[in-house]
Amino acid sequence: MADIERRVAAFGSWSSPIGPDLVAGSVISLSEPWLDADDVYWLESRPAERGRRTLLCHGLDGVTRELTPDPIRVGNGVHEYGGGSYTADRGRVVVSSQSDGRLWRLDPDPEGLDQAVPITPEGPWRYADLRFDPQAERLYAVRETHDEAAPADSTLVVNEIVALALDGCDGAGRLLVGGLDFVSSPRPSPDGALLAWIEWDHPRMPWDGTRLRVAPVLAGGSLGAARTVAGGPAVSIVQPEWSPAGVLHAASDETGWWNLYAYPDGAAPRPVAPMEAEVGGTAWVFDISWYAFAPDGAVIASARSGGRDRLIRIGADGAVAEVDAPFTELDGVRASAVGGVVVAAGPHDGAALVRLRADTAEPAGVLARSVRVLPDAGYLPTAEAISFPTTGGATAHALYFAPANPAFAAPDGELPPLVVIAHGGPTSQASSALSLERAMFTSRGIAVVDVDYRGSTGYGRPYRDALQGQWGIADVDDCVAAARYLVAREDADPARLVIRGGSAGGYTTLAALAFQPDVFAAGISLFGIADLALIHQDGHKFESRYDEGLLAPWPEGKAVFAERSPIHVLDRFRAPMLLFQGLDDKVVPPSQLDTMETGFAAAGVPYVAVRFDGEGHGFRRADSRRTQLRTELGFLGRVFGFALADGIDIVEVPGLGARSD
Repeated sequence: MADIERRVAAFGSWSSPIGPDLVAGSVISLSEPWLDADDVYWLESRPAERGRRTLLCHGLDGVTRELTPDPIRVGNGVHEYGGGSYTADRGRVVVSSQSDGRLWRLDPDPEGLDQAVPITPEGPWRYADLRFDPQAERLYAVRETHDEAAPADSTLVVNEIVALALDGCDGAGRLLVGGLDFVSSPRPSPDGALLAWIEWDHPRMPWDGTRLRVAPVLAGGSLGAARTVAGGPAVSIVQPEWSPAGVLHAASDETGWWNLYAYPDGAAPRPVAPMEAEVGGTAWVFDISWYAFAPDGAVIASARSGGRDRLIRIGADGAVAEVDAPFTELDGVRASAVGGVVVAAGPHDGAALVRLRADTAEPAGVLARSVRVLPDAGYLPTAEAISFPTTGGATAHALYFAPANPAFAAPDGELPPLVVIAHGGPTSQASSALSLERAMFTSRGIAVVDVDYRGSTGYGRPYRDALQGQWGIADVDDCVAAARYLVAREDADPARLVIRGGSAGGYTTLAALAFQPDVFAAGISLFGIADLALIHQDGHKFESRYDEGLLAPWPEGKAVFAERSPIHVLDRFRAPMLLFQGLDDKVVPPSQLDTMETGFAAAGVPYVAVRFDGEGHGFRRADSRRTQLRTELGFLGRVFGFALADGIDIVEVPGLGARSD
């Protein structure tokens, strides 16, 4: 963009080309990349098609084809979050259907189109984490069964590993591994003689403690006696994979960081490349891939530390080399004989499906982009990694994004409003990559800080475990500390601090406003948790005991659940609130928003509540996202008293009082 004379205008009132319509409708989510020889597969989630996810394939001929046209929606509800929604091998493709829970085989017809053929029956089953058997016409999968008589009862949900014939003759599947609370990652060895998998039990989550197991595959297809290879109650094992030579590998956090290990049959485990970085992470969804084997036996991997990812190549001798690439966030590292592929993003580049060279893992081309037309870089912020003191003598971390707009400057002496983001999980992490949603705020003169509070991933296990028993305390303290740190640096207006978060981050938002009501001038909660006991009693199986580690054992610790639930102290809230909720949310019951509205009205707390029909735990439709973002800007303009540009209307907040410009 050519240099232009900047117009002086108040923070928050700047005009920007990055608006709610652009953010809601132009970003396509890319996920679950896969390689089958020369063919590259991936999923696209399209807001303009009501969030439908579809499977695409880019072939050797250079043509990209959509394999699952509307109305097929690729995905699954295993653990409610899904993942591992399809697999491909030697041209064979099987997808999991979000709409009916069935598995479908995609068969090319003479015209080159794909006909979907069901291989599982209708019923109470969901399937994820799919892999073909190398030696038989069958498929391994994680199957989740829901009791049709009591679908909401998480105690009746059963998770197992099954085998399924590709012609559908196995019905819902032949049971291979069962009797456990959770299983994942069925991975056959290259010769099909062995099957590895991950298992764990309540009350642990997969990032707390898991077991890596291996069993021989017998002549009839059943499994022989299984043995534990690695893991335990306090060691998390993720992503088992077999090397081309048939050696089992996985990432273990036994040193305090998820690092790669080799588990040779009959020999001691061998660390592949010890480092203070995470080659692994929290398995909220199935089939996440942090590493893959190159044709020469080297490993291509994503390693996270210091608030960003780095693409690395681990040689056969264990030597680690960082790949020269402009990416700071990586997802889904895959490789085959012809090279690699990864979903990658940088500070000024949206997520892209990137080819990697087979010999060096360097970028070799882009196959798909999440953002087709990028705004001028002058409107895009760059992350500053910050560390700051917090309670208990600890240090917390965050990514700070200053306002950025080449056409505007603020009046001398004015400090910007600050949005403090509490991410979800709460084990997730802040992202340094381009976010048009974040840029929508910063390009209007609103600063953003994305807080990696204690409990976040990417800083080693001790930091992740620091939230144990402290949820609603340590995370809140760290968000408050981040805001105060930036205020002390004169990067934020102390009178215009807002905290914002979704899901678990929504809980942190509500807890901050309830238990430290003098810090933030406003709050924005997206499907946030207000009633911890309600979530515990009515939540789905995967998370049904997660909160016991974060809070206290149940039922002995019921008092802790009550004490830290914002819904019981709604009269303590002072700041105006903006609340969003999907009415089909299976994680956070919409009923708690009804209770909050009643309590806020009784206590005189100014608030706006927005409900979306047809949306669940996260908003996927373009119209919902557009409404959400316009409402957020209108709410901030009303609360902080700045005019809004680009035709965005002020949102009236009942009970807030007359606006003073």
